[in-house]
Amino acid sequence: MKKFEKLVESKGFEATIIVLILINAITLGLETTRLAQGPWEAVLTATDRALLLVFTAELLARAVAFRSRFLHDPWRIFDLIVVTLAWIPATGGLSVLRALRILRVLRLVSVVPSLRRVVGGLVAALPGMGSIVALLGLVFYVFSVMATKLFSEQFPDWFGSIGASAYSLFQIMTLESWSMGIVRPVMEVYSFAWLFFIPFIVCTTFTVLNLFIGIIVSAMQAEHEETAAKDRAELHNDQAAIIAELARLRQQIGDLQTILARDNAGR
Repeated sequence: MKKFEKLVESKGFEATIIVLILINAITLGLETTRLAQGPWEAVLTATDRALLLVFTAELLARAVAFRSRFLHDPWRIFDLIVVTLAWIPATGGLSVLRALRILRVLRLVSVVPSLRRVVGGLVAALPGMGSIVALLGLVFYVFSVMATKLFSEQFPDWFGSIGASAYSLFQIMTLESWSMGIVRPVMEVYSFAWLFFIPFIVCTTFTVLNLFIGIIVSAMQAEHEETAAKDRAELHNDQAAIIAELARLRQQIGDLQTILARDNAGR
């Protein structure tokens, strides 16, 4: 069973699965083109079904190899959910599930270690990001109320309510057509409106959003260091096992030399 486990964890096995996932991604993309309506439709359908069978066999192989430990890894649970969704008949009210087949491409995340580390860093950053989201929501609420009171009379489409103001401010925060699209028209009526919009952009775009980036980078760095620490620990354990084996062999050689010396002395 250990050999079978090493097989499903080998680089060759994972490389094969990666190639098949990429092929599946291409076939799913081709199904949205004119090829899916021509003579290639049967080929694409057969290829998709064959790849699904391969992915199912892969999961069964991993389940046999890891047994009770199969569900201990969240990535294997993710693979199981994705493949299970692909087997649900996409007919009638479940026809929307056909679009979910593209989720199989996300299995690249579970089989490529570097992508797993990136996702792990993002997940680790979620607690810290929650505080920043709360801060950003508070800033948006304050500025939305102010914008509604200041500009709703002349610009009801942009600032007629708190919701409309929040949406307009979100557009300004993303810097998408913020100047010529919103701010300059407002400044034509309210010449000192820049005293409102510039601090908002500084607080959100250049400050709060950079806090997001800082937390994500810090979490990814911690994830990388944790992975490196595990690799060093495994290497240290392997070296300790090799040293112990060498010491045992040396002891056995010494014992054999002692026995041979006694036999020579007896003769």
